[in-house]
Amino acid sequence: MSVIACFSPAVPVETLRSCRGQREQNGQRIQTLRTQWTHAVLTNPSKHDQRENMKLYCLSGHPTLPCNVLKFKSTTIMLDCGLDTTSVLNFLPLPLVHSPRLSKLPSWVSKDGTINLEKELKECAGRVFVDSQPEFCLPERELLDLSTVDVILVSNYHCMMALPYITEHTGFTGTVYATEPTLQIGRLLMEELVNFMERVPKAQSATCWKNKEIQRMLPGPLKDAVDVWTWKRSYSMQEVNSALSKVQLVGYSQKVELFGAVQVSPLSSGYSLGSSNWIIQSHHEKVSYVSGSSLLTTHPQPMDQSSLKNSDVLILTGLTQMPTANPDGMLGEFCSNLAMTIRAGGNVLVPCYSSGVIYDLLECLYQFIDSANLGTTPFYFISPVANSSLEFSQIFAEWLCHNKQSKVYLPEPPFPHAELIQTNKLKHYSSIHGDFSSEFRQPCVVFTGHPSLRFGDVVHFMELWGKSSLNTIIFTEPDFSYLDALAPYQPLAMKCVYCPIDTRLNFHQVSKLLKEVQPLHVVCPEQYTQPPQSQSHRSDLMLELHPPPMPYRRCSVLSLPFRRRYERVYILPELANSLVPSEIKPGVSLATVSAVLHSKDNKHTLQSVPKPPPAPPSKKRKRVPEEPPVLLAPKPLLSGAVPLEAFLATLQKHGITEVKVEETADGHILHLQAEDTLIQLEEDGTHIVCDNNEPLRTILRDLVLRFLQRL
Repeated sequence: MSVIACFSPAVPVETLRSCRGQREQNGQRIQTLRTQWTHAVLTNPSKHDQRENMKLYCLSGHPTLPCNVLKFKSTTIMLDCGLDTTSVLNFLPLPLVHSPRLSKLPSWVSKDGTINLEKELKECAGRVFVDSQPEFCLPERELLDLSTVDVILVSNYHCMMALPYITEHTGFTGTVYATEPTLQIGRLLMEELVNFMERVPKAQSATCWKNKEIQRMLPGPLKDAVDVWTWKRSYSMQEVNSALSKVQLVGYSQKVELFGAVQVSPLSSGYSLGSSNWIIQSHHEKVSYVSGSSLLTTHPQPMDQSSLKNSDVLILTGLTQMPTANPDGMLGEFCSNLAMTIRAGGNVLVPCYSSGVIYDLLECLYQFIDSANLGTTPFYFISPVANSSLEFSQIFAEWLCHNKQSKVYLPEPPFPHAELIQTNKLKHYSSIHGDFSSEFRQPCVVFTGHPSLRFGDVVHFMELWGKSSLNTIIFTEPDFSYLDALAPYQPLAMKCVYCPIDTRLNFHQVSKLLKEVQPLHVVCPEQYTQPPQSQSHRSDLMLELHPPPMPYRRCSVLSLPFRRRYERVYILPELANSLVPSEIKPGVSLATVSAVLHSKDNKHTLQSVPKPPPAPPSKKRKRVPEEPPVLLAPKPLLSGAVPLEAFLATLQKHGITEVKVEETADGHILHLQAEDTLIQLEEDGTHIVCDNNEPLRTILRDLVLRFLQRL
């Protein structure tokens, strides 16, 4: 095979001096040569390792609320900044009005009496809760300097709730990219969260229980809570507005260039209004970030799958939290249990977020109300942002699926809850105070937050309806364990129904997707590489891929593999015209070039070497002009192969007859026994090892050059 060959001078004398005159040590000499070459590869990997130096820092342990940082092509990119709100389950609820039941809960004291945190810990039905303002588990901030993050890519509004903590308290000076629905609905969710917290402030702040020595003496789950010292209270609206001012809006398939190094582009993920997967690519590498995606036909635009093909690395997060629950079946359970409770004269409480699944629930009820004879039952949606949420869902027509987009041009509202509002079947309020208290009638259905049951108007309804077995609470959000959510309300008389509706990809769907898009490497949370603990026999509830996926956990750092490493270099037309190619084999030509490499904003251009300016004729002293770059004469390139038999014949013609040939994995090693010299013939190079005999080395070099083409 014809290759470009590099001719190497002799190895330094010191390396082989001990072998002189000792023919019986030929094997040692050959091994020494091999060892030197191997050592050069290991000590200077930059010349031989063609892998891209890419790292992934994992800052969140929650697989559906991810926060990762990707270092790629001199850019630092944060992928989502989800806020782990499950930590609030360790706190007592925040009632809107004074709750005698909660205020009378006994303080927790350790069995031996050594720990008594009377003002911090309360006990209810065998569980211990913190009596303080609820706090959230933030993404890890010590793993790397977050002020070095260049951009933040947001995939959906649930995965941006930690944004104010990142942008306002880490020295972040970059840009946040998100779609318009993600920004606007994310703003509503943050505003709602701040409102829930600020309208029921707690003066005391519990911190003593966080002491490591005390925490390990507490009962579970407080004992097992992770990084409790990093938990923080909610941000303020001022911080929310400041954080969201850093967001730059993007549309699906819009390409955004980052410092000339990479391009990022959002794709529809099919999960929620404006939800996105992201493509991060350079000219030769491609990374896909898949987070919170759905293949079901719901209200958002369908998922863009084809653009994920040919990825070097695919980072996978945000799969369904309920892999065994069918969303359509859960909707049916929801409607039947709701109707059953209303017919029995009870009320239905649905803890929910102010955007997302509630749109599908209302659409399902719209089709179900008349057939179930629920036309006179009032439906209430209570949230500080209820009105804005319902309006936003109607105006983001271009982000909806085709069927809902077509309704806009009829013109009809894309969502049926507009008709429910017009006919007074659905009423929305900012809180339980004001108009709601005068218009409220029972039996009814109330949609309100927060799904954790720790703050928001839902706390009031739990206290109001929890003592009657006629009433039912129906959980539809999958983010919280319903048993943990109900724990501080025990003993509870009202019925509980668990109908988690999670439209995100399940393991069967994602396995099929990965077979179609065929990424070279898959990276995912470690939870996806093993079955759930409660169903350890279910191997279908995990990712089984070949090669196996690379798992990560909170605070882990992964070095991501790349098959190649190239940079695109442009050549100016005038320089290209000066090249004189030489054909090295049929269809392949090669030319040498002497040029100046100009690099700016990660774009590389070969330019002609500037000629030195002529000396000025004037004798006046002038400022010394900037010297042009020093141009070194290029070394000649050699192409071709040295045929063994022909080369041996040439050596014999020149009086070198005692030649011992050894075959190696890469070629041959010739030992000239009388001359005590080694010649290593390989596909990509020829090495002559000759001690203190420069005339012989020169002769051998010239004999090798006879078989090579000079370019």
